[in-house]
Amino acid sequence: MTIGKLRLTNFRNYASLSVDLSPGAVVLTGDNGAGKTNLLEAISLLSPGRGLRRAAYAEIARDGAAGGFVVHAHVDGPEGEADIGTGAGGSDPDAEGAVRKVRINGAPARSADDMLEWLRVMWLTPAMDGLFTGPAADRRRFLDRLVLTIDPGHGRRALDYEKAMRGRNRLLSEGSRNSAWFDAIETQMAETGAAIAAARFEMVRLLKAMIERAPDTGPFPKADVALSGVLEAGLASGAAVDAEEDFRARLAEGRERDRAAGRTLEGPHRSDLLVRHRPKDMPAELCSTGEQKALLVGLVLSHARLTGELSGMAPILLLDEIAAHFDHRRRAALFGILDDLGCQVFMTGTERELFAAIEGRARFLTVSAGAVSTG
Repeated sequence: MTIGKLRLTNFRNYASLSVDLSPGAVVLTGDNGAGKTNLLEAISLLSPGRGLRRAAYAEIARDGAAGGFVVHAHVDGPEGEADIGTGAGGSDPDAEGAVRKVRINGAPARSADDMLEWLRVMWLTPAMDGLFTGPAADRRRFLDRLVLTIDPGHGRRALDYEKAMRGRNRLLSEGSRNSAWFDAIETQMAETGAAIAAARFEMVRLLKAMIERAPDTGPFPKADVALSGVLEAGLASGAAVDAEEDFRARLAEGRERDRAAGRTLEGPHRSDLLVRHRPKDMPAELCSTGEQKALLVGLVLSHARLTGELSGMAPILLLDEIAAHFDHRRRAALFGILDDLGCQVFMTGTERELFAAIEGRARFLTVSAGAVSTG
C-alpha cells in the first residue's frame, strides 16, 4: 500500500503542493515550523476522523483561503490504484453538522470509512508521549484507532453509541422519567456498547499474541496490555450476550445516580487501556519518559505487523520526530524493523544525520516554508 502522489490545496502553510512519493521510507527534514508535521497531518486525513491533530476544519484551511482545504492522493494498494480526495470548505466549515467530503475515483463516498478499503493509516506524534500518564480518553482514542485499522465498522459503532448516550444524557438533564424512552435508548446503548467493548477486547487479544512473537531482548520492550471497564470485565468472565444484558440492567438501575451526576457514568466511554512494562514489571505510567516512548513504539510496530497479516495491507505509518530521542542503536533497530514490515513510512526530523542509517534506502525530502524539494 503506497501513496504515489500527494497534492494539497490551501492546507495549513501550503497554498499549493504536488509531490511524488515512493514506497518504503520517506524522510522529511527541515527547520521547526517549516511544515513537516502539516504534511503528516494531510496524510492522516486519508482515514476517518479528524487526523493526528484532531483540529477543527477552520484551523486546517490556510489563512485567507475562503474555499477551505483539499487533500488528494493517488494510492496503489492490494485492490489496485485509486484517487482519493478529501476536504472541507464553505463559509463556516465548523458549523454544527459540518463534515469532510470524500471522493474516491471521482465519485462521492458514502462516508469517510470508505477510505479504509484502500489504505490504513497510523501515527505517532510527540503529543502522544504522555499517553500513559494522561487521561483515559487519550488511551481510548489510541485503542480505537488500532481497532479501526482492523475493523472498519468500529467507527460507525462508536458514533451510534455516542448518539444514543447523548439522547440518554438529554433525558437525564431534562428530569424525564419516561421508562419507555429510557428502555429504548439503553437497549441501543447496550447493543452498541457491547459491540465496541468486544472489538476492543479482540484487538487486545490479537495484539498480545503478536507481542509474544517479538524477541524478548528486542530494542523495544514487550508490553503487557489489558482493558478495564464494566463491559470488559463481563466479556472476560462470560459470553458477550450476558455482558450486554448486564450493562443494560446497570444502566436502568443507575438512572437516579446518573441523573444526579448529569451524565452516564458507566460504559465503554469510561473504559481504559492498561499497559505494563514487562521486563521491569512496572505500570507504564511509572516508567521513565524514554521507557514510555519505547513501549509506545513497540506497540505501534506490533500493531502494524498485525494489520498487515489480518488485512493484507500493512498500514502507512506517520512517525513525527521519531528519531530525536533514540540513541544510534535503537534508531538503527527501528529502521530495520520498518524495512521488515515493508510498509510506507513517513518520518520527520530537523537533522538529516538522524537518518544516516537509511541513506540510500529512503527518499529524502526537504521541507521549507510551504515547499518540498528532493534531497
